[in-house]
This record gives sequence, C-alpha cells and structure tokens, in this order.
Amino acid sequence: MLALLQKAVDHDQEKIESLLRSLADGDRRAMEPLYRYTAKKAYGYALSILKSPADAEDVLHDCYVQIFQKAQGYKSQGKPMAWILTIVKNLCRDALRKRKKTDSLPDGGWIDEIASEKHLDGDERILLEECMNGLSGEERMIIVQHAVLGYKHQEIADDLEMPLSTVLSKYRRALLKLRTAMLKGASYDK
Repeated sequence: MLALLQKAVDHDQEKIESLLRSLADGDRRAMEPLYRYTAKKAYGYALSILKSPADAEDVLHDCYVQIFQKAQGYKSQGKPMAWILTIVKNLCRDALRKRKKTDSLPDGGWIDEIASEKHLDGDERILLEECMNGLSGEERMIIVQHAVLGYKHQEIADDLEMPLSTVLSKYRRALLKLRTAMLKGASYDK
C-alpha cells in the first residue's frame, strides 16, 4: 500500500516537473494543467500560514504569476512542489509583514482619540472623518502615522518602504487636501 502511494506521489512530481519544463520552454499552455495539479496544495499551505481565505487567494494568484515569470530559472532537483511551496512561503511572509504594518494603525479608533484629545464636538468629528475619507489609503496612513502615532517621516518611509521624499510629498499633498476639505466643510455650516 505504501509503495503504491509513493508511486502516485512520484508520478505527480514527474508530471509537475514536466509542466514546469514546458513552461520554461515557452509553452504557455502548460500553466493551466500546472495550476490544476498544484493549486490546492499551494492554497492549503498559504491558508495554514495566513489564516485568511482572502489573503491565501491573493498569495495563490501572486504565486502563479511568479511561477510563470521564474519558470526559466527553475533548477530541477526532483521536488518541484517544494519549489512552488517555497514561493508560497515567501509570499506569505511578505503578506504577514504588510499585515503587521497596517495592523499597527488603529482601525478608525484614531478618530475617537483625536476627538477626545482635541475636544471635538459631534459635527467637528464628522467633518474630520469625512475629510480623512477623502484621502487615499496611503495618504491616510502617512497622516495617521505622523500626526496621531507620532512617527517621524523617515520612520514612515522605512515602514512603507518608499523614499523619504515621496513620503514628504504625499504628506504635504494630504495636508493640502485636508485643508481644502475642511474649508469646504466649514463653509457649509454658514
């Protein structure tokens, strides 16, 4: 029984290996059967690490994009599934790093913190929330990290893995958007 199971595993490995070689040789048609043979294992592995079906699906997508792009660099060592799962593992690590960065931001609780600290009334709180919602996610993250959490611009640049000059320009642009939105909101009150 064990020998029969091992024979089936070896056959799957050979099939995956053959599909990877075809893909490396430029045969795009090999992608679909490769996906069919390996996606359940890759998804299951990603799900076991990330604990989120949506994040695991994102990693699965990115995994097959990378396989397509890196197939020519694949070096056969008899374990093609291990190569695929290594790609999944690395993508999961990246996803966890990104999740950790965004988890450090309070999920809307920053509005409560600002409102209580600055003694904002209900209308002012609503105006602030509306203005912040007018920013892109990245701009909002930069504003919150700097103004609410007290991060220095260089720390934000390191955290978001972007040049300091980009963070500074996005911060200035976000402040300008906030001022404009606040002035519009203030004029509606009159």
